Amino acid sequence: MDYFDTDWAAMTLHDWIGMILTVGVFVLMVVAYVLILHPKNKKSLESQRYLVDGPDGEEASKLEKRDNE
Repeated sequence: MDYFDTDWAAMTLHDWIGMILTVGVFVLMVVAYVLILHPKNKKSLESQRYLVDGPDGEEASKLEKRDNE
């Protein structure tokens, strides 16, 4: 089991930066899954689907597309 031992004192600056980035990305991916991709949050996300488009949402873009034809 000596293969999995870590000599923390021998780690260089680049080793520490790599480890911190790896752990940070892992934590961010878990947070992204919980907040965005988890199925129980679908209803709350779908309610904000057209928030950027304003109060009319998809209907305004459909009317605009129909007027341009």
